[in-house]
Order: sequence, then structure tokens, then C-alpha cells
Amino acid sequence: QVQLAESGGGLVRPGGSLRLSCAASGRTTSIYTMAWFRQAPGKEREFVAAVSWSGSRSLLADSVKGRFTISRGNNGNTAYLQMNSMNPEDTAVYYCVFGGTYWGQGTQVTVSS
Repeated sequence: QVQLAESGGGLVRPGGSLRLSCAASGRTTSIYTMAWFRQAPGKEREFVAAVSWSGSRSLLADSVKGRFTISRGNNGNTAYLQMNSMNPEDTAVYYCVFGGTYWGQGTQVTVSS
């Protein structure tokens, strides 16, 4: 089993920044990708970003390219989502995903003036 602990959500004004963190623990010895998804009220869950185990490769949704960056911590068990130039459409619950199988509880991100 893998446990995920997300942090960094909160309220931010349009144009502002937030950094989400996701720490994986438990059976994390295998090489897996880590990713972020989000779900806005009344909408389906959508992919945001993913990063390879080594951190050398990443993939971003078109809606966040140029604004968000995903990275991996040195120990390989932590992923970060740096969110810049945020807008109200980024308001959602953000979920960390490990290996495409394990999901975190989610952290609320609200962009509002």
C-alpha cells in the first residue's frame, strides 16, 4: 500500500501562485510516475500534470502549460505542482496520484478576489 499526503492548497487571488506538495510513503520502492488531477464543482475530474520517477520527463495539460510546473523531489517520493498566473478556472480539488493507482484525499484550491 502507498499513502499520499497532499499539502499547499488554499485561497489565492487571480494572478497569484501556489505550490502543492505530495509526499508518498509505504511501498514506494517501485519506479512509478506521479501526477496531479483536479475536479472543479460540477465538472469531471481532469488530468493536470505528470512527472516521471526520475523527474526528467513531464507532461502538462494544455490548459496549464506555461503556468504550471511539475517536479519531483530528490528522494523520488515527493512531487510538487508549482502553479503561477492562476485564474478562477483553476479552482478545484487537486488530487495527487502515485503510479496511476493510489490517490490522495485531495486539497482544495480556490482562486478568487
